[in-house]
Amino acid sequence: MTIRVLIADDQIMVRQGFTVLLNAEPGIEVVGQAVDGLDAIAKVTELTPDVVLMDIRMPGLGGIEATGRITGPAGDPAVKVLVLTTFDLDEYVYEALRAGASGFLLKDASAAELAQAVRVVAAGDALLAPNITKRLIAEFSRVTRTHRAPLMERVGALTERETEVLALIAQGLSNAEIATRLVVAEQTVKTHVGRILLKLGLRDRTQAAVYAYETGVVRPAGY
Repeated sequence: MTIRVLIADDQIMVRQGFTVLLNAEPGIEVVGQAVDGLDAIAKVTELTPDVVLMDIRMPGLGGIEATGRITGPAGDPAVKVLVLTTFDLDEYVYEALRAGASGFLLKDASAAELAQAVRVVAAGDALLAPNITKRLIAEFSRVTRTHRAPLMERVGALTERETEVLALIAQGLSNAEIATRLVVAEQTVKTHVGRILLKLGLRDRTQAAVYAYETGVVRPAGY
């Protein structure tokens, strides 16, 4: 099944370059390009892509707001957003992850890294494996505590095992790795993950990881 991709970036060379790279990959097709956040929202409705490559900084409506609208309650839950940035510890990327993005990618990524990221996100997985993503979440969640009390109340709705699974998600473990760690069936882990997302009102594993750091279920190393 072909993965349909929309590229949203205000720089034409970035859009064209990524289009060429992705169209050369088997099973991936770039179905459209958008020049800003509003254009991206309109193109998502028109073209129904599987994955949106979303630049963070664009004139008019930026990538964070556009991500929130695309992945929010009024959006299409099947559409995944992969945000693009020029440097890794970017506070705007953290906000985009909170808004519903499934991961992020540096603009200088290789063709192989770009294609792999698109496939991972399209499959419904969070792009959490790279240490840099976990470091970014940990760093910015450490200094973003304004809503911690109400968040902690929601954590209280989880069972002890669900809280344990949430912590392992935040560490970047896959369902199979969590199953091995807890000595349970992978299907059991999938059930736990589904219940965690439902109880906490979260979209996916990426938001769950951000949530775990913000509430202190997992603490950044060294703090």
